[in-house]
Amino acid sequence: MQKKLFLLDAMALIYRAYYALIRNPRMTSTGRNTNAQFGFTTTLLDLINKEKPTHLAVAFDTHAPTERHTTFTDYKANREDAPEDLLDALPDIRRILQGFNIPLLEVDGYEADDVIGTLAWQAADAGYTVYMVTPDKDYGQLVRDNIYIYKPPYMGSKEEIMGPKEVCDKWQIKDVSQVIDILGLMGDAVDNIPGIAGVGEKTAMKLLAQFETLENVLENADAIGGKMAEKIKAGRENALLSKQLATIITDVPVTFHEEDFCLKEYNRDVLVEIFTELEFKTLGKRILGDSFAASGAAEPVAKPGVVQADLFGSVTATEETAAPATEEGGGSFINPEKNINNTPHTYHLTDTAEKRAALIAQLLQQQQLSFDTETTGKDPNEADLVGMSFAFKTGEAYYIPLPADKAGVISILEEFRPVFENESITFIGQNLKYDMIMLKWYGFALKGPVFDTMLAHYLVEPEGRRSMDYLSAQYLGYEPVSIETLIGKGKNQLSMRDVEVEKVANYAAEDADVTLQLKEVFLPMLPAKAVEKVFYEVENPLTKVLTDMEFEGIAIDTKALADYSAELETEIRRAEESVYEQAGVRFKLASPKQLGEVLFEKLQLDPKAKKTRTGQYATGEDVLQKLSSKHQIVEDILIFRELSKLKSTYVDALPLLLNKRTNRIHTSYNQAVAVTGRLSSNNPNLQNIPIRTDRGREIRKAFIPRNEDFVLLSADYSQIELRIIAAISGDEQMMEAFRSGTDIHAATAAKVYNVPLEEVTSDMRRNAKSVNFGIIYGVSAFGLSENLGIPRSEAKTLIDNYFAQYPSIKKYMEDQVKTAQKKGYVETLLGRKRWLKDINSSNAVVRGFAERNAINMPIQGTAADMIKLAMIAVHKAFKAHNLQSKMILQVHDELVFDAHKSELEIIKPIILDCMRNALPLAVPVEAEMGIGNNWLEAH
Repeated sequence: MQKKLFLLDAMALIYRAYYALIRNPRMTSTGRNTNAQFGFTTTLLDLINKEKPTHLAVAFDTHAPTERHTTFTDYKANREDAPEDLLDALPDIRRILQGFNIPLLEVDGYEADDVIGTLAWQAADAGYTVYMVTPDKDYGQLVRDNIYIYKPPYMGSKEEIMGPKEVCDKWQIKDVSQVIDILGLMGDAVDNIPGIAGVGEKTAMKLLAQFETLENVLENADAIGGKMAEKIKAGRENALLSKQLATIITDVPVTFHEEDFCLKEYNRDVLVEIFTELEFKTLGKRILGDSFAASGAAEPVAKPGVVQADLFGSVTATEETAAPATEEGGGSFINPEKNINNTPHTYHLTDTAEKRAALIAQLLQQQQLSFDTETTGKDPNEADLVGMSFAFKTGEAYYIPLPADKAGVISILEEFRPVFENESITFIGQNLKYDMIMLKWYGFALKGPVFDTMLAHYLVEPEGRRSMDYLSAQYLGYEPVSIETLIGKGKNQLSMRDVEVEKVANYAAEDADVTLQLKEVFLPMLPAKAVEKVFYEVENPLTKVLTDMEFEGIAIDTKALADYSAELETEIRRAEESVYEQAGVRFKLASPKQLGEVLFEKLQLDPKAKKTRTGQYATGEDVLQKLSSKHQIVEDILIFRELSKLKSTYVDALPLLLNKRTNRIHTSYNQAVAVTGRLSSNNPNLQNIPIRTDRGREIRKAFIPRNEDFVLLSADYSQIELRIIAAISGDEQMMEAFRSGTDIHAATAAKVYNVPLEEVTSDMRRNAKSVNFGIIYGVSAFGLSENLGIPRSEAKTLIDNYFAQYPSIKKYMEDQVKTAQKKGYVETLLGRKRWLKDINSSNAVVRGFAERNAINMPIQGTAADMIKLAMIAVHKAFKAHNLQSKMILQVHDELVFDAHKSELEIIKPIILDCMRNALPLAVPVEAEMGIGNNWLEAH
């Protein structure tokens, strides 16, 4: 059996894990960031499972100074302070390693790479194959026969294993010993190793190719000549010092004893304790088995109607979304001790007409009722009702089973119509929209006010997880019955209708009981966090609006999609053949590796072509766009990619989403995901349907009215975020532009380029538009230059001129950051809040994310509040007029209506008035409207 030793560079991997998840951090119920712990543990586990090492150890740096610090006091002096969350993670990671029974290696006076280098050489001499697990380039000097660098997978890339050949190829050197010569010449900004000023990686490789060692380069400076000779002579001492600093020590006082490094059985008790604290439910089960339960944690998607997978890509966590709906993050920091077996309760099975009549009499006496449904599936537009439950006293609830036939269900629901339509009863629910859609399919609606506990928690903790099981564990210390105990999971999962009614009764009644208790917990939190206005005026009323929209759905022209699919297929094949003809060789066009070899080795399109972490050429869209002017083949490749994605992701996928009952598409709106307050959607994800290219816009043609008596009407806010920033910053010049009706982008161009308005060119306007929108999101000169394809100096001038012309916007941005630093949050005009715990972080990267959010969240959030208020107002007006026209879609700042032709002149002023006056600003709010026989025509 081959003896394989893996030596892990702890801090390098921990930093890597932390920053990989920085945009969508994993938070516990108490607000702890567990990026580093989760990422490091996942890397460790994947490595053990995939590579099957026989021996393993992890090396840490210590706080003691090393010889490098003594030799050069500025060694690593320019490093940013580690993020507080990362430092807080270190004790946890040490405990995790103890739980895995993996040795921790650290020696005062030496760095982790010195310890790893020493042990690697000792173990290789003892017959081991050694893998140094690190992303650090310095380790290349240690590689030899049977010693490799192992870079774990990262951000979608594959693992990379580098032996002597790979290291030499990377640096274009003859021997790995020259790695330290390279580093001596070019330095290392990460460790503040100076190198020779003005010598970069490519120059260093070129010099070594000629002179082999750093010392030879220094001795032959005169032969090199020119300015480079001057740089080398001036940097001689720094170069020698840098080589010394970069040299990894291989005689650390540490000894490889193979029995100490053997993989051993896990210490289950330690892992259970730490995984429970960190709320690693799924990861814990993966390691410890299904018997592990982290604090009664629930999967993020635990009840129907919460974020589900999407054919157009699941709802992806970005800077504006809550913690991602992925593996971890459920449960309370305190292990819930209460459950249905040890908590007093009275749950009634209400399964006769007499029992139902008695219950209805009680329900009609209540001011509030907790309500929940049990169904056959997660999609309310396809599922059938199995039963429903009510609660109005803590610890007591009622379950009403419903028959399999629809007529029988309607008959029983009819008995409850006086309850459902009692406008004095407030209905409480967890993701109540799901239950209301279910009722609507049977012809019933809740007429009274609603109180959604999921939405209450969303406003109190915008970045928290919010399944009912999770909220119960966190706020009630109670672990509800798991649905998996009733219906199982996987391919053998049952329908709720297949489960014994007594078991369903306990499960369903408990849901209503727990939801009632959660309402009482969240009710005082709303005024405490000052989010009552948003809850009662925006989020709660919107649930009924979305219920009706999701129920209506939208018609799809499947023939048009089929025709377009065939057309795309022809264009895809044409582009593909053109690529092969120009390349002079057939290859797998969808393979980035093969494509890179054709573009950069065969065709030599870019002698400075970048490579990815895996060593293959980078062929992303950003790379190809920059090369598109150099060769027609690049343009054809971009066409091939665009059309292939359109066809597979949208054109061919949309017909698969048609509802079997209605033959329409019913998107599902996620009301409690984006921390800015914006709605997202899935199945399909409407926000992702491309509109920036002609071919992408063609997809909107497939969205059509329900029949020939209807047309689609689109109403879109005009430059709403710019109007909001003008209003809340109070910038007089920008507000005046909006008041006078001037083209805001042309007006901005005139100011930043200092030309009369009539002399503004289309390019000037385009650049100004990018600045206008980019400023909100903290665009840098580098980012703007990349977006516009202009020099960085020009981009910087544009930004500087922008702030000079609109000084109040600059002041708004500075004030928002200061406010967030003082209060810990920012808010919209209506009081929707986002808490920014990293706003005072000593780490510039982490703090920078928080500062950008402090600036853009009030703008994005106010825009979200505004369109939601408009939707509520339009919905109410349509109901009052008893119109046939329906609001059916919401995408970004746009509303789409299935409009009856006879009602067009009635609804157009209603829609415009509701949108313009939803949330009055200090500048005019405008909306644009269009009508057509499909969505593209209407927009």
